[in-house]
Order: sequence, then structure tokens, then C-alpha cells
Amino acid sequence: MITGEAFREDERRWDRLAPELVRQLSEQRDSRAWMALLDLYAAIAVMIWAAVTWWHPLVVVPLMFLIATRQQACFVIAHDAAHYRLFRNRRLNDIVGRITGGIVGISMPTYRVTHRLHHNHLYGKQDPDIPLNAGYPRGRTYLARKLFLDLFGRTAFMTYRYFFGAPAINAETGDPNRPLNDTSPRLRAAARADRWWVLGFHMIMPCIAWAGGFLLEYLILWVVPLLTFLQPLLRLRAICEHGAVSDYGSPLTAARTNTGPKWLLWLFFPYNVNFHIEHHLYPSIPFYNLPVAHDFLTSKGLLDEAEVRDVGETMKLIFAEKTTRPPETAAT
Repeated sequence: MITGEAFREDERRWDRLAPELVRQLSEQRDSRAWMALLDLYAAIAVMIWAAVTWWHPLVVVPLMFLIATRQQACFVIAHDAAHYRLFRNRRLNDIVGRITGGIVGISMPTYRVTHRLHHNHLYGKQDPDIPLNAGYPRGRTYLARKLFLDLFGRTAFMTYRYFFGAPAINAETGDPNRPLNDTSPRLRAAARADRWWVLGFHMIMPCIAWAGGFLLEYLILWVVPLLTFLQPLLRLRAICEHGAVSDYGSPLTAARTNTGPKWLLWLFFPYNVNFHIEHHLYPSIPFYNLPVAHDFLTSKGLLDEAEVRDVGETMKLIFAEKTTRPPETAAT
């Protein structure tokens, strides 16, 4: 991998799996990626068809929420592409990642730039996600207010600024978090070029919808969920993954793996993104092998002291009253 393009394994304070096992788990199977894409786009098509067929608020509004969950799934697929783990062929990986990210308004190559820094400097000074995740719990009122503003589209602009490479804003000080950039010039150039494609797509689509006579359906079933229902889903998942953790200094406790019933994980943590500790430990492992990695780590007792929690327990943690007790160890 070229310098400035790699996602590094987090090697702080933990016993590692055997390298051969990691290589086996990191093997990519294009068939699994195609199955995930078929599942994703088929679900979106069925939901839109159902909404158009039974065009009534009691049907359309719940389907708007379900469509937003699949829009978040598009983010997750683009996330795997950003890690180069969707398809073995790099060109195919990036094309599919750009399309799947682009239709929900994010530039995958731009996200790759910022997400590398999050992985390579988790909870360190260069982590661009600290303003979103750090400082929890902040109290029920604080988080509920944030989610309420998300739901009504008040924060969508800031979300998309982040996915277009703008620094996140520190909630405490109001200052932008500007991490040092160790990214290769090639990735930065790809990010700058891709942003124009995403902007162009979302400028042209309303025109196509208007010309085709389905502008209202396009706005209600795609654009409105992007700006409303999707926003609290993204925030809540991010905080579940990294908020209210006990120790910033260990990869086992600076991220969280969330468990729960399959239907709940399908809605809120699509494509195994709930296995977040495993993902940070081994970013080379594609999403369909993360449950296997979790089982291996569990069987060896390597997750005994880790942040592995039921979703309900995680919710109690992140919605708890604000505490002045900081995590035990800060990352450097």
C-alpha cells in the first residue's frame, strides 16, 4: 500500500490473533459483495414500489423511515469500499463505492481521506470524529435535543459538510477540529474530483424526476429521508460505536461492539457494522467476516474486558446523566 493510503491495525495493549488467521479472515469474496448489493438495492426498490403503490401517509411515512435505514446501509457499503474491502479489483471497488455513496450524497474518496485519520489516530489529536463522539454521556436532554434537531433536518448541512471533507465542529468550544493530514496526494486529488460528481448527480436528479413526472415521489421518498430520518440514525450509530467508553487508550475500550436481535441490527447496524471493535482491530477484514472474527476473539477470551454490550445497555450509557469523570486513559 502506498504511504498515506493505508488503514493501520490498532496495536495498542492487546493480545493479537495469529497473522495467518487474520490473512484468512481478510480474504475477499466478490460474490458476498454482490449479494450485499443485490440485497440493498432490491430492498430500496421494494420499499419505493410499495410507497408509490399505496400512496397514503400511514404507508408512506413508515416506509420513509425504512428507506432511511437502507440509505444508512449505503453509507456502510461505501465505508467498506473506502477501506478497499468491497471488491478485490480496486477499480471496481471504487466505482461501486462511489456510486453507492454518491446516491446518498457522500463522496466516498473524500470519506476515505477523513476516515483513515479516524482509524489511524483513534481518539488522538488527529481523529476528526472526536467532536461527534467524545464527551458522552452528556445527559438525556442534550442527546435528545441533538436527535430532535437531526430528525427535522437542522443538522443535515453539517453532516454533509463532514462527508465532503470539512472539519467537524467541537460541540463544547464551537471550534473546528482540523486534524493533521498524512494523506497521499493521489487520494486528495481523487477526493476533490469526486465531490463534483456527487454534486452534479444531486443537481441533475431533480431535473430528471421533474421531466419524468415523478418529482414529488423522488423528493418525498428519497430526498426527505436523507435530510431527516437518516440524520439521527447516523448520529446515534456513531455514538453507540465510540461514545461513553471507559478508556480511550485501548482499542478494546475506545470502540464498542453492539449486540442485539437480528431485526434491530438490520435496522440500525446494517452489514455487520455493529462489530466495531473487531473492525478497528483489523480493518482489513471485510464486513461479512467480522462475525467470525468476533467469535475467534471471544473464544480466546480477548474480548472479556472489551466494550461489548447489548444495544439496550449502550443506550443507557449514552443517555445517562453527564459525568465529570473522564475515561481512564487518553490516547496520544
